[in-house]
Amino acid sequence: MKLAVLALDYDGTIATGDGVDPSVRAAIAAVRSSGVVVLLVTGRILAELGHVAGDLHFVDGVVAENGAVVHFPDSDHTEVLVPPVPESFLAELARRHINCARGRCLVDAHADDSHKLLEVIRALELPLALAFNRSRVMVLPQGVSKATGLQAALGILRLSARNTMAIGDAENDHELLRLAEVGAAVEWGSPALKAAADLVVPGSRPQDVARFLSSLVAERMLPRPSRARRRLRLGHAEDGSEFSLAVRGRNVLVAGDARSGKSWVAGLLCEQLILHGYCVCVIDPEGDYRSLESLPGVSVLGGGDPPPTPRQLQQALRYPDRSVILDLSRLPHEEKVAYARTVLPSIKEIRRHTGLPHRIVVDEAHYFLDEASVGELLDLQLNAYTLVTYRASRLPPDVLAATEVMIVTCESAQAEVDVLWRRCAGCAGTDAAQWGARLGRLPVGQAVALPITEEAGGAVRLFSLGPRLTPHVRHRQKYVDVPVSEHRAFAFAGRGAEQPRSVRTFRELVNELERAPLESLDGHLRRGDFSCWVSDVFGDRALAGELRTLEQRYRQRADADVVPEVVSAIRGRYDLTASLD
Repeated sequence: MKLAVLALDYDGTIATGDGVDPSVRAAIAAVRSSGVVVLLVTGRILAELGHVAGDLHFVDGVVAENGAVVHFPDSDHTEVLVPPVPESFLAELARRHINCARGRCLVDAHADDSHKLLEVIRALELPLALAFNRSRVMVLPQGVSKATGLQAALGILRLSARNTMAIGDAENDHELLRLAEVGAAVEWGSPALKAAADLVVPGSRPQDVARFLSSLVAERMLPRPSRARRRLRLGHAEDGSEFSLAVRGRNVLVAGDARSGKSWVAGLLCEQLILHGYCVCVIDPEGDYRSLESLPGVSVLGGGDPPPTPRQLQQALRYPDRSVILDLSRLPHEEKVAYARTVLPSIKEIRRHTGLPHRIVVDEAHYFLDEASVGELLDLQLNAYTLVTYRASRLPPDVLAATEVMIVTCESAQAEVDVLWRRCAGCAGTDAAQWGARLGRLPVGQAVALPITEEAGGAVRLFSLGPRLTPHVRHRQKYVDVPVSEHRAFAFAGRGAEQPRSVRTFRELVNELERAPLESLDGHLRRGDFSCWVSDVFGDRALAGELRTLEQRYRQRADADVVPEVVSAIRGRYDLTASLD
């Protein structure tokens, strides 16, 4: 992940009573020269900070008063984020002779007076809270922390916490480190903070931070901690334990047969990345990911409109809290390939320059990468790609070699299994034939993590897929009116002398359900034919589950209202109001 922001605590982390050491100032200047934004995040009152630190132009911004005030030295712009300290509170402190310093939104006192401060807060019934910082205690409005202030500053600057590293030393830095993608505690700081941090800055004094900062400048990449705080839950293993992937900079491959659940897995990963605050860009050739638009900050471009030009896409990806789905479902196949091969290099350059998008998802990846110059389309060193395909064998060897996570749904083609087995170097003590037998028997709803995946523990790890927050509509536009093959059609039972009638699209199915008498549908409902057809032919497990529940209800009491509810369920998942152009 690209390092774009460095958030530094002041007292005890980069400064002592004598101010900021010249070596630390020089290291901060080098970090800023490399293009990284540096922010001070401190419990100090802003005016007081200016007295002890001197000219604040050595950083890009200041989050002061433990998150209550944001200041940008270059423009001299200051934002007060919360209400000021109540005058009634200050008056009561004066009456009780409690020594304190007053900021715009904060009161700073000695920690020994914390019980007195709490008595005043309780007596006046004020929405205030205490925050400790070594020998000091701060009184602030509830919900204010260094994290809330940093988030506000990042929003103003259009920067992402997912590209941020924070460094602190004391108990009021916990929320700061938790918000950042990587949170570091200095070795001479709070034991509790070190235990919670992603990594520890070695040394014994603030000057040692300078050496650590210098090591960040060369790569401009976030350090990769040994443990990851954010995880993507995929489901549950055979023993009932949760199976999840650590959020790390890794290239991911999702492979398996058509309609085996690959897009479900990829969508599940996308959902959780988006909810964790990552920016995701999906190249979606069949419209499988449109439902992600219901998540915060997600936009779908393309579909019925022309897909965006590279410049338009760059503008759409300017905001770190936005994700973009490029719906290519209305384009002919040749145009999909041409467009993807035009836009992938642009996405690569955007990410290398800005750090966004954090994750690039390419569905049906073999369409776009087969016989292509991978170096022109992808920058595999970014470790930012999730590729989804039922033909892993058509991906260039460089792509497979750069993949660190492999999730496979049912894979019945032995040639595909052979490719995956060779990439895993024949680990787990089984040959390709045994892998083929195992992968080929996976039912819909199950998948495996191959041994190359760190979380698989060196084995083929079976797990059952978890539910998704957003509906998964496979090829929503396609299956409304484009017919499946004749041998996969749904055959309705004949009525009287009529011949059995077959339907091959969702529109035809709904039309038949709305005009057929209940007695002709009775056998289908009792056998669960509708849910089976939706699941087996279209792979829409969510809709199939709804229909299965309705069919079960019909079997229990032959409820005539079930048929309209079946129709309603289908209409709720697929747009039947207009035909394809």
